[in-house]
Amino acid sequence: MEIKVLRNILDANDALAAENRRLFDQHHVTVLNLMSSPGAGKTALLECTLDALKGTLAMGVIEGDVATRYDADRIGRHDVPVLQINTGGDCHLDANMVHHALEQFPLQGLDLVFIENVGNLVCPAGFALGEDAKVTVLSVAEGDDKPEKYPAMFQESAAVVINKTDLLPYTDFDLTAAVRRAHEINPRLVTFPLSCKTKEGLEPWLKWVRSMVARHQP
Repeated sequence: MEIKVLRNILDANDALAAENRRLFDQHHVTVLNLMSSPGAGKTALLECTLDALKGTLAMGVIEGDVATRYDADRIGRHDVPVLQINTGGDCHLDANMVHHALEQFPLQGLDLVFIENVGNLVCPAGFALGEDAKVTVLSVAEGDDKPEKYPAMFQESAAVVINKTDLLPYTDFDLTAAVRRAHEINPRLVTFPLSCKTKEGLEPWLKWVRSMVARHQP
C-alpha cells in the first residue's frame, strides 16, 4: 500500500513537472535545479555565477528553504528576479510548489533560471521540478564518500560541483576519490572542482552553464 501511495505521489509530481517544463520551453528558458546538503555552498555558487554571467544572460532565481528568506535576500542584492518558497517543514521542493511560484515569477525575457532546492542529500533527487538538469553541489568540508552514501543524488544529476576547494589543504577530502566515486555511480556526470572564494576553477562551470542555455536559444 505504501509503495502504491508513493507511486501516485510521484506520478502526480511528474505530471506537474511536465507542465512546468512546457512553460519553460514556451519562454525558451533553461532551468537548473541545484541540490546539496545544508552548507555546501549553493547560494555562494549562485552569487559567483550571477556576477560572472551578468550582462550576457538574463537570469532569475527561485529559492527553496524550510523557513526564512535569508538566501533570497542575498540573491536579491545581485539585481535579478528572485522568489522565495518556504516549504514549512518539507525537506525538498516539488513540482506543485514551483508551479504555483511561476504564477508570480516573470519568465518573459529570461534566459536562465536557477532553482536552489532545500538543503538535503536525499529527498530532492526524487522529485522532478521541470528542470533541464539537476546539479549536485558537494563541498570538501563533507566526506569524499558522499556519492556512495547518497547515490540517487548523483544518479539523477547531470553535473557535480565540488565546492570550497580552497579548503582542501585543511581537510582529509580526497578529490580524486570523490570524482571517481561519482563517475562510478553515473559515468555521464561532468564534475567541476572550484572555489567560490578564490574563483579558481569557476570558468569551466560557467562554460557548461552557457552551453546549457545555448540549447534553448531560438
